[in-house]
Amino acid sequence: MKLRELVQQEAIVTDLAARTRDEAIAELIDALVQAGAIGAEARQSLIDRVLERERKGSTGFGKGVAVPHVKHESIGAMSAAIGLSRAGIEFHALDGQPVFSVFLLLSPADRPEEHLQAMEVIFKNLSKETFRHFLRQAQSVEEVLTLLDEADNQQISA
Repeated sequence: MKLRELVQQEAIVTDLAARTRDEAIAELIDALVQAGAIGAEARQSLIDRVLERERKGSTGFGKGVAVPHVKHESIGAMSAAIGLSRAGIEFHALDGQPVFSVFLLLSPADRPEEHLQAMEVIFKNLSKETFRHFLRQAQSVEEVLTLLDEADNQQISA
């Protein structure tokens, strides 16, 4: 599984307007709706479910990154959005630091193994300092896409 297969190009937001975790999640779900990856009728249910997941434990795993995710019955195909914040977002991250890069993953409820594979690919790359650095510095959708291509082709070192 590759990042470019997961991430919807039209759902890459290089300058999130959101200032809070909840706003960031809503903004990225809205981006996926606008990209046609999910139906508008599922918007609020998805927001509620992701926030419910966050209340159980923050998906802000530290080092400026968060990966909110949920499996949902309205999702037909796995899709992800990426949001970048210049100011940083309070995400209740494990290290107590603000989050600058958010990967939102939405998966079909009936395919948990694919969800785990997608999470593995995302975390494998986010664990690399170089990847996190270049993602945070990206100024355009094209720069993010180039980074994803390089990650998929294993051109980024730890």
